Amino acid sequence: MTTALTSDTALRFLKGVGPRRAEKLAADGLHTVEDLLYVFPFRYEDRRSFARVADLVVDGPETTLDVRVASSRVIPTRRPGFTLFEAHLRDATGQVRAVWYNQPYLERLFVEGRRAVIFGRPTEDRYERGLLLENPDYELLDDDDAEGIHTGRIVPVYRKLAELSSRVQRTLMHRALSSLAPGSLPEPVPVEIARRRKLPDRLEALRRTHFPPVDARLDELQDRRTEAQRSLAFEEIFLLQLALVLRRHAVRSEERGIAYELTDALRTRLGGLLPFKLTGAQQRVLREIGDDLRSSHSMNRLLQGDVGSGKTIVALLTLLVAVENGYQGALMAPTEILAEQHFRNIERLLADKGADYRVAILTGSSRAADRRRVLEGLASGEIQLIVGTHALFEPGVEFRRLGLVVVDEQHRFGVLQRAALVAKGPRPDLLVMTATPIPRSLALTLYGDLDLSIIDELPPGRVPIRTVVRREKQRAKVYSGVEQEVVKGRQVYVVVPLVEETAKSDLKAATSLAEQLRTEVFPALRVGLVHGRMKGAEKDAVMQSFAAGEVQILVATTVIEVGVDVPNATVMVVEHAERFGLSQLHQLRGRVGRGSERSFCVLMVGEGGAGTQAFDRLRVMEETSDGFKIAEKDLQLRGPGVVFGTQQHGLTDLQFLEVILGDPRLLDAARTEAQGLAAEPGGRERAREILESLRPAWKQRLELARIG
Repeated sequence: MTTALTSDTALRFLKGVGPRRAEKLAADGLHTVEDLLYVFPFRYEDRRSFARVADLVVDGPETTLDVRVASSRVIPTRRPGFTLFEAHLRDATGQVRAVWYNQPYLERLFVEGRRAVIFGRPTEDRYERGLLLENPDYELLDDDDAEGIHTGRIVPVYRKLAELSSRVQRTLMHRALSSLAPGSLPEPVPVEIARRRKLPDRLEALRRTHFPPVDARLDELQDRRTEAQRSLAFEEIFLLQLALVLRRHAVRSEERGIAYELTDALRTRLGGLLPFKLTGAQQRVLREIGDDLRSSHSMNRLLQGDVGSGKTIVALLTLLVAVENGYQGALMAPTEILAEQHFRNIERLLADKGADYRVAILTGSSRAADRRRVLEGLASGEIQLIVGTHALFEPGVEFRRLGLVVVDEQHRFGVLQRAALVAKGPRPDLLVMTATPIPRSLALTLYGDLDLSIIDELPPGRVPIRTVVRREKQRAKVYSGVEQEVVKGRQVYVVVPLVEETAKSDLKAATSLAEQLRTEVFPALRVGLVHGRMKGAEKDAVMQSFAAGEVQILVATTVIEVGVDVPNATVMVVEHAERFGLSQLHQLRGRVGRGSERSFCVLMVGEGGAGTQAFDRLRVMEETSDGFKIAEKDLQLRGPGVVFGTQQHGLTDLQFLEVILGDPRLLDAARTEAQGLAAEPGGRERAREILESLRPAWKQRLELARIG
């Protein structure tokens, strides 16, 4: 009889785990039975249909066989300590040989006459005439066994975890689910909500997700659309929304912030600093921000705006309101290039208008003397506005009166980094900005505690960028167009992809391409190279040469995706464009078209990526320059984790994010229930109790969401 378990039973007490495996599972954040149950299959295999041995063909499909053991033996090899286990398996139609490598213990299991269900792909047997199954999955059954774990059903397949194979994980998962008594797993969704939304029992939902019933549809399981999976998705988003509702209420009521004075005279004075007229969208967003600044609760606002929409000027005006009220403002950028660009632009704008604000910059490469001077100025309050990188939230950086924090390209910072900077002031206001348009569903999921402002209008006079997709055979024509633009006095980017797994080879490709362009294709032109592995000073020197017009063609990795503003650059050629996501291509494209001349973006498809699907995907870039439409398409094609880097938000563990985002009704239902619960008498206290009762991994994740 199996010992009954509870949800918080330590994994070492689950049969088959033990102290050594428990230690390795703990390193992956799994400590209890409940933790294990939330490691979901990443795919399923349909092993329900049984084939006959006579139907097997060489290199045929993976097949399930119901067979008997005809004979078996362990075969020693010349390799010390390495053995083969061989079994001849038969049914009424024939016999097939199977081998397993270095598993001699199987001899005790595969005894003559034993019934086995085998799953594998047949190959040609080079040693015996016939077919061979190498390392097939197997299940040894008694004659009256109706159901197996590993075969004869739709089988869950897990990613490797703590050195455990998918088969071992499957065994442990089945054992854990079988050992939990009904009602032994806490229900985080209140019973009245579960009934209203017709949610199955949580334990039953987990059982049907890990080990689907015999009539389950494989396509629904793969897409996570079964009733059980949708129930778990609802639970997940409900808990996240509950945390965000509490966070939003805390910001608005319990955590008193700074109430700034924003008079008409101040508006007029700040408006006089602008060398151009604001767009209607910028004016609308500034009114929304102004309402926050005058309020006594801390501002927590997400500002979205496409490339070139004018977010930075909105951020500067917001920072100056804080400065005019006697507080300090901080603008944090993800790269030194972008930080220096912001600093130079702000200094130039203020100097041109004769404005007397004390502005400084702090980055990781700031010289020791400059760093000391800046730190002293921040601590004394002499420096009113600081621009910098992650160096701003490091220990030793102290502000006299930090009132407002602006985080640019927020998705490139982790939530703990943002929190570390915000913690340097007494409840400073927070404005986070992104040029990556985020679909409404994702914004509500990841930023439900932030107010949302969108700049959905580009400044007048911006010339649309013509985007074209080209194949390798059209390269000569592309280079001819590049040369024509340079002859006109324009500049060109050539972007090479950089993928972590092959960073060295990609770096070599960038270097080789720069050399080829310099010596063979454009010998009369000045070609530069910049990539992420260069030292900061070296990289900045190349970028400054390009900005000054000394470099005519710049070969770069995606280091130039953010923070390069060269109005004279009118052409961007992206190599192997099929390796980029659409949102990233949109960001890259935004590096050109920043002046008054017509600009071009050429997406080159590599030989290996010229398939119809890749080509059609890139056509989206030809059809629209609307970042929101592109982001929606990218979300459909690649999923949120890849597109928006959800690991930056502390939400890596969200198992059903794709399901949630693919079904806005599910998201809206969970948000409605979370908001409704919190609005009831005593609802917020009840919500806190629900969140407090969750397993540690969930509580940690929701705490990260609170500071996102």
